Amino acid sequence: METRNYYVEGNTIRAAAPQRVPRRDPRVIERERKQKNRRNAVRRNRERELAMNFGFVAFLTVCVILCAASCVFLVKAQSNATLNLKNIAALESEVTTLRTKNDEMEKYLNTSVDLNKIKEIAMDKLGMKYASEDQIVYYHVDKNNYMDQYGDIPVK
Repeated sequence: METRNYYVEGNTIRAAAPQRVPRRDPRVIERERKQKNRRNAVRRNRERELAMNFGFVAFLTVCVILCAASCVFLVKAQSNATLNLKNIAALESEVTTLRTKNDEMEKYLNTSVDLNKIKEIAMDKLGMKYASEDQIVYYHVDKNNYMDQYGDIPVK
């Protein structure tokens, strides 16, 4: 709604010429708006500071302590995992070395045993001889790599 101003000159009433309001610089307006926002932010921060009572501070302190403890626990668990991996690698290396030595010893024993000499000592000194056909008993094992013996072998 527009208001009109009138003035009296003599016996006539005339409309007053509208007064021009000078335009303000937009930079000044923007600066004033930012200052007002800052003042409001400061006021809100002061209100928040007053709202932080002892219980809220205690709650935040407990939260920080829990976060720090969980971080320490995580770092400790990670270092334990790394240490275990190093131990596993060392043990695997040791197993490989022992297997290699075991294979070498087995080859040495297999090559150092003279089977002909053992046969000669068994037959000459101990009086052993090859088994005859009636002394050999054959067993059939179905789809197993082994057979359990629960009793004595029957004599023919």
